[in-house]
Amino acid sequence: MPRTADDTWDIATSVGSTAVTIAAARAVESEQSDALIRDPYAKLLATSAGVGMLWAAMFDPAVAAKVAAIDSEFVADLDQIRGYVAVRTHFFDRYFADAVATGIRQVVILASGLDSRAYRLDWPDGTAIYEVDQPRVLAYKATTLAEHGVSPATDHREVAIDLRRDWPPALRAAGFDPSARTAWLAEGLLMYLPAEAQDELFTRIGELSAAGSLVAAETAPARVQERRTHIHERVSKLADEIGLVCKPDAGELMYLDEHRADVADWLNEHGWRAQLHRSTDERRRLGRWNDDHPLADDQDIFSNFATGERL
Repeated sequence: MPRTADDTWDIATSVGSTAVTIAAARAVESEQSDALIRDPYAKLLATSAGVGMLWAAMFDPAVAAKVAAIDSEFVADLDQIRGYVAVRTHFFDRYFADAVATGIRQVVILASGLDSRAYRLDWPDGTAIYEVDQPRVLAYKATTLAEHGVSPATDHREVAIDLRRDWPPALRAAGFDPSARTAWLAEGLLMYLPAEAQDELFTRIGELSAAGSLVAAETAPARVQERRTHIHERVSKLADEIGLVCKPDAGELMYLDEHRADVADWLNEHGWRAQLHRSTDERRRLGRWNDDHPLADDQDIFSNFATGERL
């Protein structure tokens, strides 16, 4: 289904289902002996969604063996994706740790999906975390974790609203204080917004940010079509052979706009001091890069990370 300005979703459909894929990748990474991150809730959140996607099935060693026998190269694709997700999660975990170390006690996670940082990270006393996302996505996560006795690690407030709407009033109504320094995160979000909506998002963030506030974002990938073609053909073939769901294709949910602003450049032009961090550099530094992979030499296949401080 093509995207529309008023489309909506739950955790098993459209953009919502991409959160399940990312949670499953975090869960697989967490079980590695050399894991970069430890997310004790990712597997629960991924498997309880009932989507039946390939990533979730990889928790079963028998299915993993079957996939390897059918298409060993796809296992390398999965490793590349898992490595990227691990590095991305590690980068933004560290961003929050550094933010609270400066005294920031107000955090906003935009399009939070199945992000479990409010539950799994060590937050200083007095930290308030606001999660903004579609109502049914937030409800699924809160209900699933509560049913398994999992509580937030700090003051946790849900703001159930579509980020394409006028969300700042809803954030304020939940207790957000625009006069306090804030650490913002837009992870796994920008590629699902049109270019003009991305600009509007950061304009609103700027209007709500006191001097010294911080922002971090995962950029939209510059060349998603190549990765989509490379991965989706293999996923479709495997799904047919082992009876798993391969839809929706995440590439079909993204807005591909050649006029999309560079996040770091935009921030630097609108009252922030920002910089871009190449994910490939982080992956090589952290040992999560396979130089033998067919896509290894392409700097633009995966997204990058941008951070900024409000002046």
